[in-house]
Amino acid sequence: MMHMSQSTQPPNALAYRKPELLAPAGNLEKLKFAVLYGADAVYIGGQKFGLRAKAGNFSLEDMQEGVRFAHERGAKVYVAANIIAHNEDFHEMEAYFRSLQEIGIDAVIVADPAIIDICKQAAPELEIHLSTQASATNWQTVKFWAQEGIPRVVLAREVSLDEIREIKKRVSTEIEVFIHGSMCISYSGRCVLSNHMTDRDANRGGCAQSCRWKYELYEEDLEDAQDQGGDMPRPLFAEGDEAFTMSSKDLCMVEHIPSLIEAGVESLKIEGRMKSVHYIATVVNTYRRVIDAFCEDPEGFTFQEKWKKEIEKAANRPLTTGFYFGTPTEDDQIFGAPPKMASYEFAGLVLDYDPGTQMATIEQRTHFRVGQEVEFIGPKRENFTQVVEKLWDEAGNEVEEARHAMQKLKMKVQKPVKPYDMMRKEK
Repeated sequence: MMHMSQSTQPPNALAYRKPELLAPAGNLEKLKFAVLYGADAVYIGGQKFGLRAKAGNFSLEDMQEGVRFAHERGAKVYVAANIIAHNEDFHEMEAYFRSLQEIGIDAVIVADPAIIDICKQAAPELEIHLSTQASATNWQTVKFWAQEGIPRVVLAREVSLDEIREIKKRVSTEIEVFIHGSMCISYSGRCVLSNHMTDRDANRGGCAQSCRWKYELYEEDLEDAQDQGGDMPRPLFAEGDEAFTMSSKDLCMVEHIPSLIEAGVESLKIEGRMKSVHYIATVVNTYRRVIDAFCEDPEGFTFQEKWKKEIEKAANRPLTTGFYFGTPTEDDQIFGAPPKMASYEFAGLVLDYDPGTQMATIEQRTHFRVGQEVEFIGPKRENFTQVVEKLWDEAGNEVEEARHAMQKLKMKVQKPVKPYDMMRKEK
């Protein structure tokens, strides 16, 4: 079945089906921001059977609220249950899937064949998507899972754009691919580095991200090493360097969305259930604009550099296209001290706006002050920057800074804003 996005596209001589934009949501607040900023669907984790044990994750009650919020706005909710299971992991699994079906979850994302069978038996109306953890990399694998009744396959991150085109020529199964976010330095779904170094199972939700640690690397003469009187090993990094040896740059395909749409991909997925609200709003909003702009006028589409700059404002690491255009090289990894990113942080949330006085009510999320330049962003409109000229607290007292978390303040804004618009500042 085809999962179309919320908006429709006008007739065009060169028309493409608009893919689903799928966003991460680590908690209920993030789900709401993802939907409001343009996601057609969100994927979340329950408190069991997922791969992000340290994310906020959802209770069944939060799932009900999230499903209600998303469905009222035409969006879908998927639940990740993509652990690679051991014997003890199957306790209460059938009841869990039945609960998801009753709540109205649109699909579950699963990797383990045994869990797939249990889900089919316990909740036959619950759609199943094959997780990227299953490492599907070819059309014959996709065809196999289609014959098993799986309508959508999330491809491994190691698949190239040419391979995706070949898969779409051979099968009618829906294909979902990652377009943005953290990359695993190991083969997706097959890393046990965390298990070895911390006894936390990467494939059961406990990854310690050992590949992101800073390691000291030494060089030594083997003959000297055999001689007790030999020199000590020599460090390969200068003192003070931040030495990364296994850290990938983050995936970013914002400039290549037209190629993925032309290839026939049905769902474009953003990674980051543990990322911030600002990251989700910024990244989802940007990809929404690129997808819509291309699908509305494929022949006249031109990529705008402001979209790339907007993505960079939420970036934690340098960016790469991963495996899409060939095997990554050392240029796609971080060695030594990573370059400083011009990142921004969430300073305040717009709660209300009075067009008569041009006064906005802002809920503080990070400290900001009078005289500071801030930027307002929101769905379906252009960003704008201004200086904070004056601030008033809830009692009407003029204050110089917003010191307290969740403090409500008023300030005059230069352009109209709406509830759920974000105010951010440069770090």
